[in-house]
Amino acid sequence: MAHNILFLDHALALGGAEHSLLLILKYLNRDRWQPHLVCARGPLAEEALRLGIPVHIQPMPRLRRSPRCLLDWLRGAKAIAQLARQSDTALVYANTVRAAFYGATAAGWARLPFIWHMHDFWLGESRPRHLWLDTLGKALLCARAYRVIANSRAVATQLPCRHKVAVNYNGIELERFDPAMDGQLFRKEYHIPAQAPLVGMVGRLRPWKGQERFLRTAALVREEMPETWFAIVGGAIFDTGDEYPQQLRALATNLGIAERIVFTGHLADVRPALAAMDVFVHPGDPEPFGLVNIEAMAMGKPVAAFAHGALSEIVIDQETGRLVSPGDETALAEAVIALLHDPTLRKTMGRAGRARVEAYFTVQRMVEAAEKVLEEALP
Repeated sequence: MAHNILFLDHALALGGAEHSLLLILKYLNRDRWQPHLVCARGPLAEEALRLGIPVHIQPMPRLRRSPRCLLDWLRGAKAIAQLARQSDTALVYANTVRAAFYGATAAGWARLPFIWHMHDFWLGESRPRHLWLDTLGKALLCARAYRVIANSRAVATQLPCRHKVAVNYNGIELERFDPAMDGQLFRKEYHIPAQAPLVGMVGRLRPWKGQERFLRTAALVREEMPETWFAIVGGAIFDTGDEYPQQLRALATNLGIAERIVFTGHLADVRPALAAMDVFVHPGDPEPFGLVNIEAMAMGKPVAAFAHGALSEIVIDQETGRLVSPGDETALAEAVIALLHDPTLRKTMGRAGRARVEAYFTVQRMVEAAEKVLEEALP
């Protein structure tokens, strides 16, 4: 008999957490589990419906300190609790922080086990001004959760309930990533010479993703290797409405490298871009995971990154790429230059990176670990 599981996610766009959730929904053993998804209208709901997942539309507005916020929270949690009872739900599984606050309350009212999947270091996108408030919020969610899933050991260390935490790395559909994919179509589309060295990064356009560091690193690389081109893949998918994209273009101009920088905007499929790159760079702040790194490794690309966050759990220094001191743009540029000068080393690291993904970061391993937690939480 299959158990109904109510998955919750508030996001209006598809980020890394949502892509991982869709894979879990897709590959769960249907003889054992029947997933339902509670979310807002948008891309996540559409993708889940394409997978044949029952979708229940329930907006989860932002939780702010106001009477209206409290009312929205209680109404949303009540609706989710009613849905859980009506659908004979066995478990409530929240995939995002905001959804966790709704889900923890709803699961309590419905007297159901609650699982919280934590994909971030903090309850917000960036380090909070008041750490005590972040710690309090985490403690409240931990107290209600039967189990907390963290997507890396780095995230697990930020949680106040280590005894409840199960680390489950994000996974990918490995068969979709072919290291032999031809990258020339991408180069032609963006007018990048066929034989020019190409260094790139992937990430939505937010300061903490490190595009400014990438541009400064690119300027240092170009001093040594002026024939090198650079690609920034990503857009502002959450429609923040700020001027960051324009600031990046202005910085490229000020650094004198604008003619060698390609801004692709958001790409639904980053594989052609990865295929075209010689070196993949991750220049951002500490990442709770960093899905693009395992995608680049699956495409056989060496990764140059800062040794912080979950990157040290993903990239093996001197084996699948190069890790340098956090924030040291000169060291990052030197690592990129060393890789560009050594095609044999790039290939060796690329093969090792692919093998590491095969061993630790597949969708099959991720879903098996998630199912183990589900089994443990059944009443």
